[in-house]
Amino acid sequence: MSNLSIEYQVICDVDFPDNDHPFLLVDSLDSCVQACDAFNIKAGSNECLVALFVPSRLLGSDDCYLKSSVNHSTVATVGIEGVVLVTSKTPTSTSISPTALTKSTIPVKDLGAPSASTTSPLSTRSSLPTSISTTSITSSGVSSNTVVANSGPLVDYASGNTLIIPKVASSQLHGSIQNVPSTQYIDVKPPPLLDLSDSLLVVGLNGDLTTGYDISLGTGVLQVNRSTQSLLTPLNNTPHLSRDGGRGGHLNGQHLFLFCDTGSYTTPTPDDNGDFLGFVSSSAAVDTGMNGLEGKPLNIQDGIGVWSDDAGRMRSFAPLTEGEQSYNQAMQGKGQRYAIWPEASIIPLDADTAIVYAPIIYANVNMDTKAAVFSYTGSTLLSITIPGKGGPVAERVVKKIFEEDEIEWGCSGGIRSWGPSGIGGTDGKVYVIGNVRGGLLLGRTSPQEIADRDSYEYWDGDNWSSVIPSLSSKAFFISGAFMDVDIFYSPRHLTFIAVFLTTYGDNTFYYRYLEADMSIRPPYAPGGNVADDFVANILKFKWSDEMLLYKAPPGLNGKYIYSGGVHQGYYGSDDITNGGSKMLLSWTAPTGLNPAAFTSEYETVTAEVEWD
Repeated sequence: MSNLSIEYQVICDVDFPDNDHPFLLVDSLDSCVQACDAFNIKAGSNECLVALFVPSRLLGSDDCYLKSSVNHSTVATVGIEGVVLVTSKTPTSTSISPTALTKSTIPVKDLGAPSASTTSPLSTRSSLPTSISTTSITSSGVSSNTVVANSGPLVDYASGNTLIIPKVASSQLHGSIQNVPSTQYIDVKPPPLLDLSDSLLVVGLNGDLTTGYDISLGTGVLQVNRSTQSLLTPLNNTPHLSRDGGRGGHLNGQHLFLFCDTGSYTTPTPDDNGDFLGFVSSSAAVDTGMNGLEGKPLNIQDGIGVWSDDAGRMRSFAPLTEGEQSYNQAMQGKGQRYAIWPEASIIPLDADTAIVYAPIIYANVNMDTKAAVFSYTGSTLLSITIPGKGGPVAERVVKKIFEEDEIEWGCSGGIRSWGPSGIGGTDGKVYVIGNVRGGLLLGRTSPQEIADRDSYEYWDGDNWSSVIPSLSSKAFFISGAFMDVDIFYSPRHLTFIAVFLTTYGDNTFYYRYLEADMSIRPPYAPGGNVADDFVANILKFKWSDEMLLYKAPPGLNGKYIYSGGVHQGYYGSDDITNGGSKMLLSWTAPTGLNPAAFTSEYETVTAEVEWD
């Protein structure tokens, strides 16, 4: 409801290309809605049907976009807060500020925000529904099967009281992802490293380097804000990147890719390799063109805040402690280092934040034979946001949350069980997967207590228990040999689906679905029960046998693929996780080539799967 009691339907991360009124610069969604009311007063009719506000553009030239049509909605590629006019009543009050239709006089410095154009600057192609349900959500569900959740595109639920068996209709290979580095960096001199004692600079694991030191300010991604915008400097040399991994997911209107070991090199040619510049154990990038919507290879871009100099050396995405970073620097060239590898898909936490449980790895490489030993030393918890041009930012919420002799909880991913407030809310549960020999275990906690390891409870096969299972636990909710796994709810099928690679190295994605004896609906969905923890259903029913999902081509060197997963939410309302039929897969394909070569040591490859 606006200040003039005009009814609007709240939407998030949905755009309506074209049909633009003049762009505005305001300070909030409320001000943008007020501008929409004022526009209709002046017009004498409802010429403004949509008001969209982009908080990340507060320092830009415009952040409020008024639209004259609700047709041809698309998934947004930036975080959008918005409303759609519901009532047919035309505002007649004159209590709106006369400046509501003019640009704000807030002094700003343009950091490259999009300018006005004949098409919407907020999003790219998609196939979202062309109309938005205005049915209000109540505690007992809604009367329509299409609902607007707290965050993200529209979700469409199948009708009926029984599940629909998931079947694969077709698939299409996109090809290898291409890196498109940004053209600026933030020129900040990192603080000096610690001078560690000789007793610490030895080969072998020392957990105190993780837990006994503060987070290093020389690691992690910098943000573009009022204090750093004057330090923006051209990135004179476009680096060549070779990186391992590539899991991710949809967050705050953008699609995120997380990588493990990442090397940067001067630009190679097909005939000559580049020169080594630097190496970090993690990096992150966002999709810049959503090419996958058209069946094309994806382009991804690293944020401005990831670069440490104009040559293209990088800051690690996952922050290291001062002990870890100083050890790595002192042992450089000897083969020993600490690494944080974000190997799983992100787990949404709320409308703007996701989390990843990442292994802390101690690497010991024989520099003569190149034989490597990677030791799991425990795991850390990363909280991820995408606040602006600086790029995705990870906060290391806990230096170490689980120990080296414990199950790697969450490092194979997890599931967000949204509560009655809906997708993007802060209620419900966070489930974490424990991938052990023989199958998958399950733990959970509340969203508010994810950093407190004592808050977690674990399924022991019969009940939830505060006792952490041992590495030999057989309390599997799914048995099997899993290399990588994603488990998600499908509104299209009214059940859960698990997508995975096995440890057998056969370059094949498989899937299984939960054979529930009824349809499963979230508590916020039509027909849902507000008292239900709907993810708990994955413990109550049998899972199907594994079935073929997609056969991926091997890497250029013929070796098996790995780091395979589902990029949930990529296709907006066409995505399988939103009731659509499409799903984006990605995986790492080793090439056997020099990382400084034109093709790199690894390729991150994507494909589209279409479901019946």
